[in-house]
Amino acid sequence: MKVLGLAGWSGSGKTTLMVRLIPALKARGLTVSTVKHAHHRFDVDTPGKDSFRHREAGAEEVLVASAHRFALMRELRGAPEPDLADLLEKLSPVDLVLVEGFKREGHAKIEVHRGANGKPPLYPDDDRIIAVATDIDLDTGCLPRLDLNDVEAISGFAADFARRS
Repeated sequence: MKVLGLAGWSGSGKTTLMVRLIPALKARGLTVSTVKHAHHRFDVDTPGKDSFRHREAGAEEVLVASAHRFALMRELRGAPEPDLADLLEKLSPVDLVLVEGFKREGHAKIEVHRGANGKPPLYPDDDRIIAVATDIDLDTGCLPRLDLNDVEAISGFAADFARRS
């Protein structure tokens, strides 16, 4: 599977771009999955529901299934946080996995850079950044500069990346 990250500072618009890219890539005929890194405790379960109670009771994994979807939750209970490679192994094959976060991992990335953030670009210090999507006139050197607001252009770049051997 091809893996392409969206990396950038908090508030740069990574999530907004991600949710706009997914349907644009699907319209280009690609299958897409996503991986999102959270820097805090999070819960995908609802307190009081059976699956929540199973986890709270000490189950290592809880799988909830219906006719529409299934979700597998695994409690780490002090074990080390899995790295991106470990998580990718758990996904079913698709044409492209979009990764939000994990900016220190070694996969190819598009930097999402918003001028209003006032933060420095990441690409000078990360040789895995292959393009910069920005809303300002930024000198990106030899890297392609993509208009952050042009989802069609960004999805074209990502689709070309996914189709490369």
